[in-house]
Amino acid sequence: MSIVSRFAPSPTGYLHVGGARTALYSWLVAKAAGGKFVLRIEDTDRERSTQPAIDAILEGMQWLGLDYDEGPVYQTDRFDRYRELLDRLLEEGKAYKCYCSVERLDKMREEQMAAGEKPRYDGLCRDKEGQPGQPYVIRFRNPQEGSVAFDDHVRGHIEFSNQELDDLIIARTDGTPTYNFCVVVDDWDMGITHVVRGEDHINNTPRQINILKALGAPVPEYAHVSMILGDDGKKLSKRHGAVSVMEYRDKGYLPQALLNYLVRLGWSHGDQEVFTVDEMISLFKLSDINKAASAFNTEKLNWLNQHYMKTLPAEEVAAELGWHFQRLGVDTSAGPALTEIVKLQADRVKTLTEMADISRYFYQEVTEFDPAAAKKHLRPVAGSALALVRDKLESLTEWQAEAVQQVIQETCEELDVGMGKVGMPLRVAVTGGGNSPSLDVTLAALPQATAVARINLALDFIKAREEQA
Repeated sequence: MSIVSRFAPSPTGYLHVGGARTALYSWLVAKAAGGKFVLRIEDTDRERSTQPAIDAILEGMQWLGLDYDEGPVYQTDRFDRYRELLDRLLEEGKAYKCYCSVERLDKMREEQMAAGEKPRYDGLCRDKEGQPGQPYVIRFRNPQEGSVAFDDHVRGHIEFSNQELDDLIIARTDGTPTYNFCVVVDDWDMGITHVVRGEDHINNTPRQINILKALGAPVPEYAHVSMILGDDGKKLSKRHGAVSVMEYRDKGYLPQALLNYLVRLGWSHGDQEVFTVDEMISLFKLSDINKAASAFNTEKLNWLNQHYMKTLPAEEVAAELGWHFQRLGVDTSAGPALTEIVKLQADRVKTLTEMADISRYFYQEVTEFDPAAAKKHLRPVAGSALALVRDKLESLTEWQAEAVQQVIQETCEELDVGMGKVGMPLRVAVTGGGNSPSLDVTLAALPQATAVARINLALDFIKAREEQA
């Protein structure tokens, strides 16, 4: 059997991390089997579906690298097909028109709940004559005997008595089909063999299976994954921080890191923590998904993100880093290659936003100094060391890290001072702050004239402080 899976989000908001994990699992099911992955946009809720939400879903899928073989397919383009099958079910007596008013239904539910019963439609219109001219919904005639069962890849055998399932509305008063009906028709028409989705859909599954059987359609295999919790054990939401996939991009995470983190939120392969995409594809099995809910751990994501910043080809990381510099309004066309920044800074930060922020001095003029660093290191006593190291740096004919390091060492020896007495004032002078990669590579990444000019600025700063004293 050729496997066909799908990701079918409703475009009523951003692509959240729970949806992204579902998409990833569904994508892996297809890729592992050499099958087909379909992206379907379930946009029948016209009041809540928006184009920005659709764009956010497509952008999130692209950024994560979850390519699809078919789609995006929009449910709103398929109304004729839904109407055709609604009419067929009516003709075959497998669905019926229900004329019950909202008031009657509300009263019925209130009485059932007061009596301690599960609210469900009482079937008043199930065998009732039509009422021409009166508004109606279309209900599916659910079997009243027996049960519906399925073997879930995550949760094992699940069975529902048909008596627990009422006659579901499959078309509204205005004729538009409902979610549960559209899903069934789409899964059938698209040849979906495996449905991976959240555990909140478990109660929909028996209803959908009964509709599939009524249509004479094959029943796909199901895997219902648990929800993602925040660090506090509650359902992940905005109070825990970022929940949108693209927010994670904004915060400086690599797509490879987020994918690796998401695949481990409920799935495992021994004790392995780091997986390439190829490894995910070769090792992933639905049966290895954990039934228990998974808690989001930002510290582990940070660890993974730094791992990928350090181990991915610098060109891949630099492509993402460039986007973050653009957001900061920093022009990186003049200055060291972004690949060099990645190599210099990956050990020092957890996110690309941090990397871009602490690397501004490679591309922007240093016009002022961090107050705390300047107070500690740009004191009058540092003037002679800065002046001497400046003269030596200015006279270098080869501007390379080894030569720069030699100059700093010679300055320390001539002045008979420790490395910190020269290195720290020099660091503050050329970067504006007290933190940077190794001084030799930091200076070598800057133009020689720029480094000298910044030391002169620091010397002017020291002189001004002396005069104010």
